Order: sequence, then C-alpha cells, then structure tokens
Amino acid sequence: MMNWRAPISFLSSLDFFAVALIILCWLGLTLLIENAPKKHPSVSKLMAEHRRGWMMQMIKRDPRIVDSQTLASLRQGTAFFTSATMLAIGGGLALIANPDQLEGVVSDLANTQAPGIVWDMKILFVLLFLTNAFLKFVWSHRLFGYCHILVAAVPTEPQDKNAIPLAEKAAQINISAGRSYNRGLRSVYFGLASCAWLVGPEALIGTTLLTLTVMMRREFASHSRAVLLMDRE
Repeated sequence: MMNWRAPISFLSSLDFFAVALIILCWLGLTLLIENAPKKHPSVSKLMAEHRRGWMMQMIKRDPRIVDSQTLASLRQGTAFFTSATMLAIGGGLALIANPDQLEGVVSDLANTQAPGIVWDMKILFVLLFLTNAFLKFVWSHRLFGYCHILVAAVPTEPQDKNAIPLAEKAAQINISAGRSYNRGLRSVYFGLASCAWLVGPEALIGTTLLTLTVMMRREFASHSRAVLLMDRE
C-alpha cells in the first residue's frame, strides 16, 4: 500500500497556496455577498428584498396562478442543476476509477509526471465543490416546495390576521431557498475553476482569481445590480 505521504511529496508549496486561495475565496465571497453592507448591497441581498415584497403582494392576489407558476419555475431550475451536478459527480468518479486517459492528456499539458493517486486527489478536490453544490441545490429545491405550501396556506383575505404572518414565513423560506441556490451556483463556479489544478497550481491561481473577479462584478458592479437599485430609497 502506498504511503499517504507519497502523493503529498509531488505537491509544491505553490500547490498548497493555490488550494488555500480557492477555498478562502469561495468561503470569503459567500460571507461578503450574504453580509454586504447596507450602503453597498449585493445583487443577492437586493433580490432577497424583492422576494419578501413578492410574498407581501401575493396576499392580495387571488387566484395565485402567477405565484404558483413562478415557484414551479424556480423548482425546475434547481432540479436541473441538481441533475447536472449529479452527472458531473458520476463523471468524476468514473475518471477516478479509470484515470489512464486523463493521466496521458494532463501529463502532456502540465509537462510533469505524477502517480495516479495525485490525479485522483485533484479530481476529488473538484468533487468536493460539486458535492457541496449538489447538496445545496437539493435543499433549495425542497425549500421552494415548502414555500409553495406556505403560499397555498396564506388566507385569500388580506384582512385575515394570519395573512401577514404566514406571508412573512413564506418570504423567509423563499429567501433561504434562494440563498441555498446561490451557494450551489458559487460552488459550481469554483468547482470549474478547480479543474485547472490538473494543469498546475499556476493555472488554479489564475482561474480562481478570474472566477472571483467575475462573481464580484456580477454581485457588486453589474448592470443588473444598477437596475435593481433604480428608484431605491
């Protein structure tokens, strides 16, 4: 049996730095987006406000066909990404089971030789992100289902004393579902970036910074954010 230290010996200090960088960027970006300052909110925070507004407006709507269709559409989106990440995880496990072709291609690109267990370790690192994404999408799908039930439970009479409390519950569940969905997407993005580690730590650092830049722009400097901020007090 190969000593566990053997594959580690093929990794340089730059490899460890690259891995630490992508994990810190992944976790740090999530904290920044979900706890953005009020003076400079992220797109996710702005959309959370609109989700709450949606549930408040839903009280006055009867029948609630639009709300039902919108929630069904959101569930379809999470179901799609759940299936996609499941297929990607299966593909990654298949590569681990039969890494010969991968070793040949990646060895040429990286111009280095390493035992198969090193490539397996790098694929498992990618699968870490994909597995997290899968779990987030599954939970998001379930939460949107809960929200669907709460919407159906909200009284059709706005004057009913239970209408606003139930709508607020539906809003909180809706926001939680959206948060899990966004976390799943971020895991997918960084999972794609982590594939570059197969080529080398320099490539991993480059794709990590590129992914971080793109996601920061989308959350804090995009046109969609500017639209959401229009006419906002």
